[in-house]
Amino acid sequence: MNIAILGSTGSIGKQALDVVARFPEQLRVVALAANTSVEALASQARDFNVKRLAVGDSSAHEALIACDLPAGAHASYGLGALEELAALDEVDVVLNALVGAKGLRISHTALTHNKRLALANKESLVVGGDLLMPLARCASRPDALIPVDSEHSALFQCLLGENTSEVARLWITASGGPFYGRSRSELETITREQALAHPTWRMGPKITIDSATLMNKGLEVIEAHHLFAMPYEQISVVVHPQSRIHSMIAYRDGSIKAHLGVTDMRIPIQYAFSYPARWQAPVSELSLTEMRDLTFGAPDLETFGCLALALEAGRTGGTAPAALNAANEVAVATFLNGRCGFLDIQRCVEAVLSRCDAASVQSIEHLEEVDGWARSESRAAIEKIKTER
Repeated sequence: MNIAILGSTGSIGKQALDVVARFPEQLRVVALAANTSVEALASQARDFNVKRLAVGDSSAHEALIACDLPAGAHASYGLGALEELAALDEVDVVLNALVGAKGLRISHTALTHNKRLALANKESLVVGGDLLMPLARCASRPDALIPVDSEHSALFQCLLGENTSEVARLWITASGGPFYGRSRSELETITREQALAHPTWRMGPKITIDSATLMNKGLEVIEAHHLFAMPYEQISVVVHPQSRIHSMIAYRDGSIKAHLGVTDMRIPIQYAFSYPARWQAPVSELSLTEMRDLTFGAPDLETFGCLALALEAGRTGGTAPAALNAANEVAVATFLNGRCGFLDIQRCVEAVLSRCDAASVQSIEHLEEVDGWARSESRAAIEKIKTER
C-alpha cells in the first residue's frame, strides 16, 4: 500500500512514519509534505527513500532543494503542490495530517481521485463537511474516508456491523485538558506554557491549546455530525480525565459500546492504514486490572465557552463553522505568540460569530471567502479586545 503523508513533520506525521517503519512489507511512503520544516522533511525523505516532496510555504522551497535529498527527488511548493501529491496515480492512501482549514482542498482532492482518505485534519469536515461527505458516500470504495482522530476512530469502530438507525447517542470523551475544574477567573492569567502542558496526550501546539479551551471537543462534535450523519441533539461530550475510553455509542436498546485503549495515536493511525484488518499493536496491551478509576463528568460550558460557541455554530450550520474555525485559528496563533490572553480566544471567536451571516455552503471557493473574512474580523476583534483592557 502506497501512502502520501501530508503534514509529515508534525506529531501525527511522525507517528505515522513509525507505523510505516513497523510494517515495511505492507506499507510504503511515496510522498511527503510539510509546511516549513525542511530539515526534518529532508531527513524523513532520506530515511524512507521518498522521491516526491512538497512544502506549503514557498519561502522554504529553496532551502529544501539545498538539502541532501534522495537521488531523483522532486520538490515543489504551495498548496497546489500538496494537491498534486494527493492525486498521484501511485498513491493508495492519503494521510491528511495538515493543521487548519488549508487541509480542506487536500481532502477534496483525495476523495475526487478515489484515494482512501485517512483524515487527521478535522478542520476539513468542520469547514467543508457539506461538500466532502457526499463525495465520501458516493465514492466507489467503502473505505473512502477513515477517521484518524482517536475519538472518531473509536466511534467508527463501535459502529462496525451496527445499524446506524439504532443509535441513540454518540458520546465523545474529553480529557478536560489541563484546566478541568478551574474557575473562569483562574483562566484569566493562564500562560502559554501552562496551556501547552496537556495531562494525557502529546500533540502539536494548536490542537493542545484547543484541548485546553475545549474548542477541540466542539470541533469534534461538528466532525462527528458529518462523519456519522447524526443530528446534534444525539451527540454529547463527557469529560473522562483518564483518557482510557476514547468514545462510546449508546444504542436504543440501552446497550453502550465503548472503545478503550492506551493514549497513543499510532493505534488509530495504524487502523486507518490497515482497515479492515487489525495488525499487531505498536504499544503494550492496556491492562484492565491496573485501571483503578474511570470517572466521568459534564463539561462546564460557562467556564469553557469555546465549546458552547462551537456547538452553536454547528447547529447553525452552513458557513458558521467555517467562520468559527478561522476565528479560532487566528486567536490561538495570537495566544501562542504571546499577544493575547487565554480567554481572549473565546472573546475573539464570539465577536466574529456575532457578525457572521451564515449561508448555505456553495463551493470550496465560497468557504475560502468566508475563511478570509473571518480571519480579517478576528484580527480586528483581537486588537479591539486589547485596547479595551
